[in-house]
Amino acid sequence: MAKVMIHPATYGDVRQAVDRAFELFSPDLRGKRVLIKPNLLRASEAAEGIVTNPAVLRAVVEKVETLAPASLVVGDNPGLFCYGENERSFEQTGLMEAAKGYYRNIGNEAQELDFNPDFLPKVTISRAVLDADVIISLPKFKTHGLTVITGAIKNSFGFLPGAQKGRLHRAAGSAERFHQVIVEVFRLRVADLFLVDAVVGMEGNGPACSDLREIGLILASDNAVAVDTVMAAMMGLDPVTLPFLRHAKKLGLGDPDLGALEVVGEFRRLAAFKLPPLTGEMMLANEHIQALLKARSESRPRVNRDLCTGCGTCIDQCPVSALSMIENMPLVDADTCITCFCCQEICPEKAIALAS
Repeated sequence: MAKVMIHPATYGDVRQAVDRAFELFSPDLRGKRVLIKPNLLRASEAAEGIVTNPAVLRAVVEKVETLAPASLVVGDNPGLFCYGENERSFEQTGLMEAAKGYYRNIGNEAQELDFNPDFLPKVTISRAVLDADVIISLPKFKTHGLTVITGAIKNSFGFLPGAQKGRLHRAAGSAERFHQVIVEVFRLRVADLFLVDAVVGMEGNGPACSDLREIGLILASDNAVAVDTVMAAMMGLDPVTLPFLRHAKKLGLGDPDLGALEVVGEFRRLAAFKLPPLTGEMMLANEHIQALLKARSESRPRVNRDLCTGCGTCIDQCPVSALSMIENMPLVDADTCITCFCCQEICPEKAIALAS
């Protein structure tokens, strides 16, 4: 039976909840390569409640330090419209300081994997994700205009660097199919432990609105379906109405039945919790959103000749060999490029930008 911890917490005493989660789920980290992945939607202030709070990340980092990992990496790939802003996003949110020197730009190295051909035949995933022995995922307790909630399963969407996120949005074509996409990405590498920042959550039209909700909890589980089930039920939803949870069950990833879970702590529904006002279908049909997705998914790397030194780093890091050196200047093959933008992330001179 899957287990979910619900523990009271403030950002001042969150370490107590983190310790309890590690006690309950006992991840073996000694001598292991550990990746901690917060939810980094975009550059913002911590008080906006858009990203995993730095206090939660710091508490998890400090706990992991005591468990003698072989290595520790903190990283994420920012959201749909923030490619190439990894460092700035970590700095502005306070997550860089909270990472205590373990931050790494995981968008710099990626590996191509086979994917569900109903959407895309291949995707690239950050190599740090594949190299990790243990992944600790730190979602934020939030709503989402397309998937209704964004929690443990959706947090793994950040394993993908670059504009392929936009391509997957467009390839889905409907809210129902996008629910399937996030599960397909999630199962490329299932994280091992999930701690949800529900100290301050977000209701309304998330994942980046101003409707914050004081909840005062940390949720934790070693099963993503279980923790997302509890999140949905706390918001007043019947978890089985969420297509991504039904798809996860179909794939054997867990059971979105609250009655089938062991809850450690006090479960309570949040009174009058506001859910997104738009359905996912309406959001996907919005012509302005579709124009943004199209622009991002069709963008390609362009080199600034005044800044480029011809070092070849971008060529070395391209996971699909879409770049070649012509007259001491890297050029992209648009047909081969999979828009992961690893080249933009890795360029030491910041000489590569996105252009349609």
